[in-house]
Amino acid sequence: MRAGAVGMAGMLGGVAQAWAGAYEGSPQVAEFVAEMTRDYGFAGEQLVGLFREVERKQAILDAISRPAERVKPWKEYRPIFITDARVQKGVDFWNRHADALARAEKEYGVPAQVIVAIIGVETFYGGNTGNYRVIDALSTLSFDYPPRAPFFRQQLKEFLLLAREEQVDPLALKGSYAGAMGLPQFMPSSFRAYAVDFDGDGHINIWSDPVDAIGSVASYFKRHGWVPGQPVVSRAQVRGERVDEGLTAGLDPVKTVGELRGLGWASADALRDETPVTAFRLEGEAGPEYWLGLPNFYVITRYNRSAMYAMAVHQLSDLLLQARGRP
Repeated sequence: MRAGAVGMAGMLGGVAQAWAGAYEGSPQVAEFVAEMTRDYGFAGEQLVGLFREVERKQAILDAISRPAERVKPWKEYRPIFITDARVQKGVDFWNRHADALARAEKEYGVPAQVIVAIIGVETFYGGNTGNYRVIDALSTLSFDYPPRAPFFRQQLKEFLLLAREEQVDPLALKGSYAGAMGLPQFMPSSFRAYAVDFDGDGHINIWSDPVDAIGSVASYFKRHGWVPGQPVVSRAQVRGERVDEGLTAGLDPVKTVGELRGLGWASADALRDETPVTAFRLEGEAGPEYWLGLPNFYVITRYNRSAMYAMAVHQLSDLLLQARGRP
C-alpha cells in the first residue's frame, strides 16, 4: 500500500472515531471531511467539531420524499402568488428600499419591479426564509438521501466554502429544508457564483440585509442574460389544427416566431420572425391561454425551472409597477 493511502486511511479512521453526534462513525462524513481538508485546506479537527453539532432531520427527509402534489393548473397556481397582500407588501418593500432598487436597475439593467417580485414570490419579502439550519438540511440530504446525494454534497461543500469566505458561523445560518437561503432563496452554489456585497460593508448577507439580496437577484439575472428594456411575454392568438404542434416541449426557446406563425400562432406585438421563443399553454380561468415566452422569460425560468413560476413573477411585477407607479 502506498504511504499516502496509509495516511488517508488513518485520517478516515481517526475522524470516524471522533464523531459524537448524529453521524458518529459515518464513513461518508469521514470521507467528506477528508476531502475538504485535502482539497480546500480546511482543518480536519475543526470540521470534526462542526459535524458533532450537526443534526440529522427526519422532517427534511419526509419533506423531500413526499409524493409530489398534483401539478396545479395556472388558474389554481396564480392565486397563490398574485394576491392583494403580496402586491401591497411588495409596494411597501419597494418604498423602503427604493434607492437600492434604483441603483440595481441602473447597474444591472434589471427592472426594480422584477427584483421585488422575485423576493415576493420566494419569501414574501423576507417573511418566510426557512427555519432549518442550512448545515442540517444539506448534511441530511447529502448523507441520508441517496437519490440526490451528489447534488446536495456539492451544495454542502459550497456552503462550507461560503461560510469561510464570509467569516460566518455555519451553524447560525438558516434556510429551507433543501438548503435554499435568505430573502432570494439562493442555493450555496448560486450564492458563491452570483451574490454580491451591494451595500459595500465587506460581507454578503442575503439573510437579513435586503440591499445585498436586491443586488444579488439583479446580478443573477444579468449573468443569465437579462436584456434591459425588452418584454417578457406576448399573448398569442391561435387558430387551426396544428396549434399544439407549436408547443415547446421544455423551457428552452427553441421555436421561432416565424415557425409558429406557420402553425397558426399570431401575436398582436410586433415580433421579428427570427425571435426565439418558448411557446406554452396555460389553463386559465377563462380557458386555455397561449403565450410566447421571449428571451427575458427564459431568464426568469433559470431562477426556477417552471413556466408558471416565471409567469407569476412577471404578472406580480406588472401589478407592483401599476400599484406603485414611477416617482
